[in-house]
Amino acid sequence: NWQEKVYTGKDFFKKMIAEKQGNVVVLAGNNRLKTSYILEAIQNGYNVFADKPMVINQTGFNQLKKAFTIAKQKNVQLYDIMTERYEITTILQRAFSLQPEVFGQLEKGTLNDPAVTKESVHHFYKYVSGSVLTRPSWFFDVAQEGDGIVDVTTHLVDLVQWECFPNTAINYQKDITINNAKSWNTTITKDQFSELTKLKDIPTYLKPNTNAKNEISVLSNGEFNYTIKGVHAKVSVIWNYKAPEGTGDTHYSIMCGTKANLIIRQGAEQQYKPTLYIEPIVASVDFDKIAQQIITLISNQYKGVSLKKNEKGYEVLIPESFKEGHESHFARVTEKYLDYLLNHNMPSWEVPNMLAKYYTTTQAQKMAAKK
Repeated sequence: NWQEKVYTGKDFFKKMIAEKQGNVVVLAGNNRLKTSYILEAIQNGYNVFADKPMVINQTGFNQLKKAFTIAKQKNVQLYDIMTERYEITTILQRAFSLQPEVFGQLEKGTLNDPAVTKESVHHFYKYVSGSVLTRPSWFFDVAQEGDGIVDVTTHLVDLVQWECFPNTAINYQKDITINNAKSWNTTITKDQFSELTKLKDIPTYLKPNTNAKNEISVLSNGEFNYTIKGVHAKVSVIWNYKAPEGTGDTHYSIMCGTKANLIIRQGAEQQYKPTLYIEPIVASVDFDKIAQQIITLISNQYKGVSLKKNEKGYEVLIPESFKEGHESHFARVTEKYLDYLLNHNMPSWEVPNMLAKYYTTTQAQKMAAKK
């Protein structure tokens, strides 16, 4: 039962701190001051529920470490909004990886052949609820939005941790090594910028990244390889201006096991809908029997999930009732946060793993910037 009381004065944050009308601060949007807001809110005894990324640079990571220390002292809760944990193909990829009869053990991989890869392709121009999404102009300023290597990659790094090491605390000082990293620009024209933002002119803060043709270079793409607890992983995020007609954003994810690979594809063959596959390393009648036994077990929790045989193994068929869509995932993660807040039952691994996640992205950013 929301009752909105909207205040838009420039002193909004100071006013919030001074009046303390509630006990939870929800943060989303422009990321330039987000980590500072998190820290100050925690220092003043608020719980904080923040959209990703909570951190977009090394300075922010140091602030976040301090915020978590103070949150523990003041017995308040700091949590970020990881919606992708609630995507059904990801949930089932994780579920199958926990079945050694089918998956075996997670491979260690190598630098050139990682055991875990997560790649996503996004588009600045996109439809949301039937109309073209209007982007704020600051979305194209990496000083305010964060560059590609620290923005959407937050989700991908979180999923690597959540799927590969479930219910396990990651020690960022011991368990993570960045092996290589790079970032690169997507160029958009002035007309494209106007189409996306509904603004005629390019703001002053974007001028340093604008050439003589009024083309804006946006450092929105990033890729890095790293090891986490000895497992080689790769994450990659690409932003294009607009998807070709009839296509859309895509996601690719693979977990390599000693018995089978678990792969999420979202290309033309899948009609741009995420689809999970199980591909055995060695196909056999025995594997078929075991796979059917495991799907029976998993369908006890996820009613109606089944397998469809194909040339490489199986496609996991998922009932439409489980395909909620991204907007619904915000409700799911909020329910989880409020449960933690009410019952003080946040798992002990969540805080160290949030720190590990943002250490990973900011260290990769630091390495990419050197290049």
